Amino acid sequence: MNALTQRESTALPSMQVDEKELIDVLRNSLYPGAQDASIKLVLSYCKAAGLDPMQKPVHIVPMKVSTGERDERGWDKKENRDVIMPGIGLYRTQAARTSQYAGVTEPEFGPMKTMQYIETTWEDGHDGRRQKRQVSAEVEYPEWCRVTVKRVVGDQVREFTAREYWMENYATKSAGSQEPNAMWKRRPFGQLAKCTEAQALRKAFPEFGAQATADELEGKQLDDDTMTIDMPTTKPPVESPKSRSEKKAAAADVTDVPSTEKAADGKPAAQADAVAAKPISDSALRVLKTKMENAGVSEAEIVKKFGFDLDGVTTANYNSITDWLKDPMQ
Repeated sequence: MNALTQRESTALPSMQVDEKELIDVLRNSLYPGAQDASIKLVLSYCKAAGLDPMQKPVHIVPMKVSTGERDERGWDKKENRDVIMPGIGLYRTQAARTSQYAGVTEPEFGPMKTMQYIETTWEDGHDGRRQKRQVSAEVEYPEWCRVTVKRVVGDQVREFTAREYWMENYATKSAGSQEPNAMWKRRPFGQLAKCTEAQALRKAFPEFGAQATADELEGKQLDDDTMTIDMPTTKPPVESPKSRSEKKAAAADVTDVPSTEKAADGKPAAQADAVAAKPISDSALRVLKTKMENAGVSEAEIVKKFGFDLDGVTTANYNSITDWLKDPMQ
């Protein structure tokens, strides 16, 4: 790190705050549910690059990485690992710092195309039970996007143009599916424009390196010579995730704890709290998933909005989630 970067880093107001306090602020605002070790990676990255962590120049991305070993069934073993990845905002900041950045054009889009895919929906059956049904659906998207980044080279303004195709960039809802995830359905133009701008910035400023942004890789799978990395659609990692069965067992243990304090309904206070916060039933979870599908909301968006995934839904917060699903844009 050179002297200029050191001065920029130490001059940032957020870096003057106590590290523990700053970690708490980042966890409760920009990186909900992230582990301390992961946020420290963000701080170290920002200090080295002279970046303000409060501007969220990078993302914490949980990845499932192959260990190269196989389990008793012969399948690849995978482990969770948090990785720091740049966002499109970081590329823009780095370009501006060179004093050679001469701007970027508005994205141009190609003709509209239509893609058909099989979508899974839930509907009421004759026996009153919810049944899964696969139906044909379609999404309209721009065939391509073109963005030009301008850079001053010597005494001339040079243009670096990138063209990216929607079909080569969009992320699917799940592995083995052709259905776009919720974000690419809702923002087919905006998502493609970010991917194209990032590519144009890398062409104009090759010193940035070849690392793709988190915006480009969300929901995708990366293949490497030695490992396979599954990029989840959920950006903020959840600390110490538990299965639903483990959470139900934990709730049962708490319910059995004796207490002399009485709640308003006459039950022991500890028991009343445990009952209110126990995981929802499997049937309620199915209903919730149906509401999410109908609203076009992914589990990643639930994490972003509430700070926990579907395993964290309890009887205490279920109504808040379902009320939000009625108007997820609020």
